[in-house]
Amino acid sequence: MAVITTPDEKPAPTVERRVPRRAGRPLVLNLVALAIGLTVWALASLGVENLAGPVNVAERSGEMIADGSLLDDTLASLRRVFLGFAMGTVVAVPIGFLMGWYPLARGLIEPFVQFFRTIPPLALIPLAIVLMGIGETPKIFVIFLAAFMSCVVAAYQGVVDVDRTLINAARVLGASDRTIFVKIVIPASTPFILVGMRIGLGASWATVVAAELIGAQEGLGFRMQKASTWYEIPTIFVALITIGVLGLAMDRLLLLAERRLTGWQERR
Repeated sequence: MAVITTPDEKPAPTVERRVPRRAGRPLVLNLVALAIGLTVWALASLGVENLAGPVNVAERSGEMIADGSLLDDTLASLRRVFLGFAMGTVVAVPIGFLMGWYPLARGLIEPFVQFFRTIPPLALIPLAIVLMGIGETPKIFVIFLAAFMSCVVAAYQGVVDVDRTLINAARVLGASDRTIFVKIVIPASTPFILVGMRIGLGASWATVVAAELIGAQEGLGFRMQKASTWYEIPTIFVALITIGVLGLAMDRLLLLAERRLTGWQERR
């Protein structure tokens, strides 16, 4: 049946959906934040006694790069963080999956995980040194614990929070437990695991600095301790900034991996 319109009638206006634009580019905002931070730091160094400014820190950084001490300390700390973080993540993810998928494993393992999770890894440094000596083993061990505790809880929570409707639908369609775990549980848990890895990475850097304060001969934490003994404030700032830059770079790599592995996830 045709609709007849009179000449006086006007067609209804069409409503256009507009996609909200993002406020500015992230890179520009980051550069603005960096400029503001350097400005505040420079002004604070003028008013606070013994606070090293950006120029002094840059000069000291150039000296440490020239004599090779900054590179040696950075590689030492980076090696410890990478080994401890990698081992902690590799061990934590399967245990988290076991806790989330099997009630028996959850009942046996979860109490121990929750108990040791409340104990800071830094509190175990003296015990680790007594039992393992002052070599690399205790330092990597406490970093391993820091990364493990963050990742195991994230992996466990990721399995627990999987939508039961998806699992039940897959079972109705005849999917086996292995297929459900590989095709549904693991992809749904990936965002949780990556968040746990980012938290574990920050904990690993915090732990390595504390671990290097005792019984270390190289590393950024060792360099800060030695600099504090001789009251070398610019050297402390160089080590702090190096840790921050390395941690930021590794975090951005995890974010890149998250975007690649969870492209199906809606983002704001």
